[in-house]
Amino acid sequence: MDARTLATFSVAARTLSFTNAALTLGCAQSSVTAQMKSLEEELGTALFNRVGNRLELTGPGERYLAYAERILALTREAKGSLHDEAQSGTLRFTAPESICTYLLPPVLKTFKAKCPRVRIQFHPGFVRDFKRQVLDGVVDLAFVLEEPFPSKVLAMEKLRDEQILILAAAGHRLAAAGGVSAQDLMGEEVLLKALGCSYRNQFERQLIAAGAHPGSFLEFQGVETIKRCVAAGLGIAPLPRVAVEAELASGELVELSWEGEPIRISTYLVWNPERHLGFAERAFLQHVREHFRIGEPAGREAGSRA
Repeated sequence: MDARTLATFSVAARTLSFTNAALTLGCAQSSVTAQMKSLEEELGTALFNRVGNRLELTGPGERYLAYAERILALTREAKGSLHDEAQSGTLRFTAPESICTYLLPPVLKTFKAKCPRVRIQFHPGFVRDFKRQVLDGVVDLAFVLEEPFPSKVLAMEKLRDEQILILAAAGHRLAAAGGVSAQDLMGEEVLLKALGCSYRNQFERQLIAAGAHPGSFLEFQGVETIKRCVAAGLGIAPLPRVAVEAELASGELVELSWEGEPIRISTYLVWNPERHLGFAERAFLQHVREHFRIGEPAGREAGSRA
């Protein structure tokens, strides 16, 4: 097996789609399929289960993914050590959908203008895997949207606090209510992000603590899908304010007067302090600090191990 095949496997395993992997890698789907078939034959085991039009990793596939991405990370690090990185390099990062869509475009635009020789690679993945990807060297940096968390192995820097709103369609029965409690959601349809979402976890904890049982939970991967479903009157949902500013301004969605505890979430940037940060990573970290008007970190709290 070679690095190209391992890279193809990594993207296919993360997207769970040979079609999307081909689009990401800029090659034909048949090439991805052929590489994965050859890899499985070489290893003597199936890495993917093919269920209709869907893919899922087998147990061996999940274990092999961790090793493959570690090998790729070491290969990139080895290559980077051989070249002059002055004003250049590759920045690999990951982030949840809401941050990618609503916060990062202006950050990336101004960074590209400042450091045009830096190559930027976005790595899609599951939110629950972000910190592990940083520790394993799959990505250099990760934006995470979480409640405050301690870490002995990750460096972290808080960029901004995020306000989580409880939202409904303008015509919803609770839209004009003076106050909405967990008990008012008894029997309501609740739309949530997939497991691993920090603000979903906080919201669910409030409902459980109040003994409030919604009619059902509908789970989605994407914020845009949730917004459209809420606007169509399918239920209520907790979402970051930054993701719904346009819909609030147009009146398509309304913020409910939530009487429960505020859902406290912040956007953090995290990285592995044990790994060498090249020019691209250092420049981007400084650019993010300047964009969000954050000073240099002081001691262990922000810039060293958190």
